[in-house]
Amino acid sequence: MEVGAAAWNKLVSDGADVLLNIRVSPLQLEQFATHIRELTLWNQKTNLTAITDPAEAAVKHVVDSLAAARWIPPETTVLDVGSGGGFPGIPLKILMPSLSVTLIDASRKKNSFQRHIIRTLKLDGITALQQRVETLATAPDHMSAFSVIICRAFTHLSHFIETAAPLLKPDGVMIAMKGNISDDEKTSADAAVVRLLQTGNALQSRVVPYVLPFLNSERCLYIFSNADDFTTS
Repeated sequence: MEVGAAAWNKLVSDGADVLLNIRVSPLQLEQFATHIRELTLWNQKTNLTAITDPAEAAVKHVVDSLAAARWIPPETTVLDVGSGGGFPGIPLKILMPSLSVTLIDASRKKNSFQRHIIRTLKLDGITALQQRVETLATAPDHMSAFSVIICRAFTHLSHFIETAAPLLKPDGVMIAMKGNISDDEKTSADAAVVRLLQTGNALQSRVVPYVLPFLNSERCLYIFSNADDFTTS
């Protein structure tokens, strides 16, 4: 299967339909394909991803990145922590152009690739920084600056919660995109939420499971929010 061919585009469009009940435009499909094609080319010289099969990339990179879209309001500020090859931040920006997106990654090669894709796709309202979240969280101009903070398979949940929380706006949402999670990781994440409660940060949490289309692979979103009307489960 070739990236951007009819069969590849159908995987992405059908996957988005199954997962989110949304239609992906021809322009968006072209942008998704360009992202993956460039990722594949760069990956031949520098290690950016272990997923090299086009069909796997369509589902595991593009479709999976879109899974959090229903939790992200339009015209909001999004921080993608440990963005790597630009996931999920770039696919979310393509799907929802009104988002203001910041990608951060400590790796120079990954940050260079992110900037290359932003230029190639001529995306506005998105920037890529070579930065660690721990450092960004101490910068006064970024504290409490983001309505949505998201990561995908980035780090241990408790570390994500505690390091990224200072960057979250009041009534903001943090989303960790995960596969399977151990009881120990869930327990430590709950403990991190309790510690934030003790410091006056009223973070609440919930788990939203989903199945990745075509692969029948179980995934989940661990969602943490300051919002008063946020419903826990």
